[in-house]
Amino acid sequence: MQEQVAIIVGSGPSGLATAACLSQQSIPYIILEREDCIASIWKKYSYDRLHLHLAKQFCELPHMSFPASYPTFVPRKMFIQYLDDYVSHFNISPMFQRTVKSAEYNEVSKRWVVKARNASSGEVEKYSAKFLVVATGETTNPYTPEVEGLNTFPGEVLHSTRYKSGQEFKNKNVLVVGSGNSGVEIALDLANHGAKTSIIFRSPAHFLSREMVYLGLTMLKYFPVSLVDLLMVMLSKLVYGDLTKYGIGRPTEGPFYMKVKYGKYPLLDVGTYKKIKSGEIQVLPAEIIKVQGNGILFKNDKLHPFDTIVFCTGFKRSTNLWLKGGEYLLNEDGLPKPTYPNHWKGKNGLYCVGLSRRGLYGASADAQNIANDIKSIV
Repeated sequence: MQEQVAIIVGSGPSGLATAACLSQQSIPYIILEREDCIASIWKKYSYDRLHLHLAKQFCELPHMSFPASYPTFVPRKMFIQYLDDYVSHFNISPMFQRTVKSAEYNEVSKRWVVKARNASSGEVEKYSAKFLVVATGETTNPYTPEVEGLNTFPGEVLHSTRYKSGQEFKNKNVLVVGSGNSGVEIALDLANHGAKTSIIFRSPAHFLSREMVYLGLTMLKYFPVSLVDLLMVMLSKLVYGDLTKYGIGRPTEGPFYMKVKYGKYPLLDVGTYKKIKSGEIQVLPAEIIKVQGNGILFKNDKLHPFDTIVFCTGFKRSTNLWLKGGEYLLNEDGLPKPTYPNHWKGKNGLYCVGLSRRGLYGASADAQNIANDIKSIV
């Protein structure tokens, strides 16, 4: 068994941020990563036109700014380059293809014992450490809901993690299921590439421009959420008008309140609204009854034919399957039980990073808190 001071599980931005902060405090650590690269969600499972949804100053990782030449909203390839540079700068060397099977606190040794399967050798390796950091992120395992008859659909069915570009879908009838930021941007990308695009809005949504969100985040430093939300809704109504005529409801709760309470982000409009308004993107009723061959039956009893279905239905976390004794810190869905800002610290040297539903900005704050806390103990 290999003994460590700290074990970080996951080498996405959250894990890398924690590693950098531990390095700054001269605290030894190892990173266990199930994929064969860092930041796999960005490198392998993201669509081409993806940009950071927030301005770059809200997305920097600790101790290293974005290059001044980077645009305000950083595109995917540039963000990947930044992460690769970050790894080089802090000399971070994750142990790849290690899938953690169990992590349990030993009351006798006062250490966390972690078992991980090495995909290359097939062997289960054992590690122990005084501190364990869960950095597996909010986007762990792609989730596709069960739909009656989906197995009979003759066309292509894919999760957003497998979607790259609308180029291959020109002139095809494509249904996007799910209306988070990935869903509305993938629908836009499909429409831009000449696909006949439809989208299902499964719940009401706040449409905001990037500029509105930037203003809102800046205001939140000085004003209460309720006031900022009031202004955001007012601006949204001014710019986008009444969206119910297109089949999109507006939530009764404010955009930033919902982001904090439910982790539900407002929709950052980068052109989707215009396509919905012009009819290039069709909004369909929220509920699918069943799939019949290439036709999809909706709640209004209308049957629509499609060639492809893209599920932008998010992710589930699997922490509860391998973490034993973390019940105080994480719930069954792998999200923190303690409320912000005390969400990052559990018991017996257990921590979580990047699960506060505050994006990269939140992950950076978590990483710094964790490193400072460990430093005060060792």
